[in-house]
Amino acid sequence: MQKDIDSKLNAKNIKPTAMRQLVLQVLTKQSTAISLPELENKFEKADKATLYRTLKTFEKNKLIHSIDDGTGSIKYALCKDSCECHPDDLHVHFLCTHCNQTYCLNDISVPNINLPSSFSLESVNMVVKGICSVCSK
Repeated sequence: MQKDIDSKLNAKNIKPTAMRQLVLQVLTKQSTAISLPELENKFEKADKATLYRTLKTFEKNKLIHSIDDGTGSIKYALCKDSCECHPDDLHVHFLCTHCNQTYCLNDISVPNINLPSSFSLESVNMVVKGICSVCSK
């Protein structure tokens, strides 16, 4: 397990520090996207600034992506190994309006956006809202 964590970090040119290893371990176990406050709850004694910087380093190096799902708190989720976070790699996110969990729907690509030629696409954020499979049972 530790070897996998270190190889994921090294593959994205991120130096494997103890905190980065622990944060990546938590993110790997997540089935939904996680916010900074939720992550802080998992690390009671960790410095909040260190956690934030770790997430920003992961995001900058395309290990994770951020999601603005409209809840007022940015959430983070692991990228696929092949992801470069270009518009072509983007996928739809699903926000459950019952439990407030945000899911990456990796198999559903964001539709192609045909902007006027004078515009340049940098990012797309598509969030679909409804009831997740867990809450609908």
